[in-house]
Amino acid sequence: MLEVHDVGELVALDNNESKLFMLEEQFARNAQARFFLADVRDGAKLSRQMRGIDLVFHTAAFKHVLACEKSPFEAVQTNILGVQNLIQAATEQNVGRVIFTSSDKAVNPTNVMGTSKLMGGRLMTAANSNLRQQQGPIFSSTRFGNVLGSSGSVVSVFRDQIRKGGPITLTDPGMTRFVMSIPEAVLLVLDSADYACGGEVFITKMPVIRIVDLARVMIRELAGQFGHDPERIEIKTIGVKPGEKMYEELLNDEETRRTWELESYFVTLPAFKNIYRDIHYEYAGIVSREVKDPYHSGRENPLSEAELTDFLRRNGLLEAISAV
Repeated sequence: MLEVHDVGELVALDNNESKLFMLEEQFARNAQARFFLADVRDGAKLSRQMRGIDLVFHTAAFKHVLACEKSPFEAVQTNILGVQNLIQAATEQNVGRVIFTSSDKAVNPTNVMGTSKLMGGRLMTAANSNLRQQQGPIFSSTRFGNVLGSSGSVVSVFRDQIRKGGPITLTDPGMTRFVMSIPEAVLLVLDSADYACGGEVFITKMPVIRIVDLARVMIRELAGQFGHDPERIEIKTIGVKPGEKMYEELLNDEETRRTWELESYFVTLPAFKNIYRDIHYEYAGIVSREVKDPYHSGRENPLSEAELTDFLRRNGLLEAISAV
């Protein structure tokens, strides 16, 4: 990725020293990649590390619904105040572009995690609309579905449960989710940085799955790899967790009024435009400047089990040992 995009210097910040060490080992041959311990709660450190930086991808967040429900003050510190620190640091150092990664849970949120991510996105839009100078950072956001195969995803949970011989714990058989692969998530972030004009939110068009179908496919494909009979692994319904939705939303009714459709994305323009500089919103591959319907997983046709199996195989998610 570094060579393809001709990166002069890549600076990665994380507060997890073990993961930073592993990244340094992985990219040891890339002299332009550097890794530092830092936390989004430390605004001064962020400002120092952004000196001379052209592009910032902000992915630091508490993402687990139950953890944020149990520790809402911590979620605020990282998911809201951390974004504020990032905005201030980028503005101080006159960074070129800042891309914030949001979540489908930020749309009509029913939990602390989603609410905190919603506020983070609103801060990004406000940062763009309130910027006084003609030159300054372009602040924009992306909005993800569930990234299957990422750290802590349901695929990892189901794989571990199958490894142990079951049962697979399922909150509700009717639950649906938007899904994407790690390469698709990376492409969304990179495309957003390229397309960004200021304050908008980019949403990838993505498939929908039923969680019960994911459980069935993974049992059928993985049980034998762990020496288990697929027929003997139970799917146990445990009920919806606090703050959890039966379906997820990527675009709500209010947002459709200011959303355009592109070939691979929807783009939601900011409700409040910048009053200090005129921004011309234009993108390649515009399909329509009018979107009538909200985009949520309960309205979309889910992948069949065969289609889901193909998706998982193409992305290396049906292997006994996770590639991630």
